[in-house]
Amino acid sequence: MKRIRVALAGNPNVGKSVIFNALTGGRQHVGNWPGKTIEKKEGICYHRGYELYIVDLPGIYSLTTFSPEELIARDYILNEKPDVVVNIVDASNLRRNLYLSIQLMELGARLIIALNKSDLAESLGYEIDEKRLEKNLGVPVVPTVATRKIGLQELCDKIVEVVERGAPPSSITYPEIVEAEIERIRKVLEKDPMIRESYNTRWLAIKLLEGDEEAERRILAKLKGG
Repeated sequence: MKRIRVALAGNPNVGKSVIFNALTGGRQHVGNWPGKTIEKKEGICYHRGYELYIVDLPGIYSLTTFSPEELIARDYILNEKPDVVVNIVDASNLRRNLYLSIQLMELGARLIIALNKSDLAESLGYEIDEKRLEKNLGVPVVPTVATRKIGLQELCDKIVEVVERGAPPSSITYPEIVEAEIERIRKVLEKDPMIRESYNTRWLAIKLLEGDEEAERRILAKLKGG
């Protein structure tokens, strides 16, 4: 049976753990991340002849590594390179939630957005054009209501679909002047085989432009042979 590695990412209190529990049921294990006291949840879901190995990443608002939870989430996606990252967002609070979505796209993750709490958004009078959101972001969007298990089969269908058709990694395009600087830095990074083989150099170039100290540390470590 083929395995698909899936990471669940999202802000705190968006229903991420509810989706994880609904998908994995009793086929889950809870421990701690290596060297951390932060809980690690992993489980299995079987769907359309595939074994979905699902890791529930810590709830975070960004990938700027100001906290251990952010560092765990970013390192897992960078180092383990899951086949799919499902970004669970709160449909009733898209403005705050999509900030993390953009960062996941920068990271080059093969992204699917689970538009959770769709019923709450509707009760608040919000009308979300899911197809337009999908077109604008360039990633699949699946409406879900985790507490009622609505949309979860469709979410699993989409996970299998993007893997079977070999969907490309997610990406985001910035204004021309920014893109020119990203490309200039990326070309320099590409010259080093250690960096090129270890990281998405476009993501690394974006982080350097932002003055991300963790990204700078990673580059220095690779240059020193770490």
